[in-house]
Amino acid sequence: MKHSSPLSRRQLGSLTLAGALSSLLGACEQAAPVAGAGSNGWPRSVDTGHGSVTLARPPQRIVSTSMTLTGTLLAINAPVIASGGSRPNGSVTDEQGFFRQWGAIARARKVQALYHGEANAEAIAAANPDLIVVSGTGADSALKLYEQLSQIAPTMVLDYDNKRWQQLATLLGRACGRDADAAALIGRFDAEVAATRASLQLPPQPSSAMVYYEDNSGANLWTEHSAQGQLLQALGFTLATVPAHVLGNTSMGKRQDIIQIGGEQFADALTGRSLLLFSADEGTRRKVLDNRFLARSAAVAAGEVYALGRDNFRLDYYSASNLLALLKQRFARR
Repeated sequence: MKHSSPLSRRQLGSLTLAGALSSLLGACEQAAPVAGAGSNGWPRSVDTGHGSVTLARPPQRIVSTSMTLTGTLLAINAPVIASGGSRPNGSVTDEQGFFRQWGAIARARKVQALYHGEANAEAIAAANPDLIVVSGTGADSALKLYEQLSQIAPTMVLDYDNKRWQQLATLLGRACGRDADAAALIGRFDAEVAATRASLQLPPQPSSAMVYYEDNSGANLWTEHSAQGQLLQALGFTLATVPAHVLGNTSMGKRQDIIQIGGEQFADALTGRSLLLFSADEGTRRKVLDNRFLARSAAVAAGEVYALGRDNFRLDYYSASNLLALLKQRFARR
């Protein structure tokens, strides 16, 4: 379905590495080419996998309903005027409810937090956007509001569970007329990945990379489809495989980026010789080491457990750059 210029707004009721390094990341879904562009590049249509979105001109008032996508929009200098937020002053959020890794940039650019938590179509309409960006997956998805939002402005739906932020940046860059910004950003990041890889002395391989549940009941393991897994592989890490007998119904619905593990088979799933803890600090690392049910894990027994910081549950340019800096410090070649 195509969406062109915005319809008249009504108040709605209560609603919510380019280059060689890229090849290291595997064959991922590629951004679709711009179609139907005139001599000046506009209008242009972008196929997102959730229908084709047509824009008559470069958007000037973008509203993002997904904080995961907001960071990428900011990184390519797209004109974001507002975004959905999460609970303010949380472990990974600032006083605006935005991710700490880009909260200061959002503040400097006067990005408004429209709501905290569930998406609110009335608040989105009141911002008078000319493009709305929605996540099709994840806790910040506003896909259920798609029909309402598409009556306000062209609405672009992107899945981030099977894409690197670089792919998202390319898609968003094309939609926003920020193609050159996206390409330059990706080039700088790819160069930093190459420099980081050359500087690392890796922990014992393979590695199990995961987000550990703070109640000690289990974890989400990153797969090779996840942005986290792909970045680790680009840096030379090998992801440990999960035994077939452990898998079961563990994929959190349609998501491809994680495997849920827990219960009696928790330790069996952790086959890596080292554990990489995302969205974690030293306190999380201590919990893993003290969990008696994980004592037989080879990585835990050897003390090869590493906390990689709190801001990388979702990877955008800013959190991925922070992760590279931390890995360079933690695993510096001696």
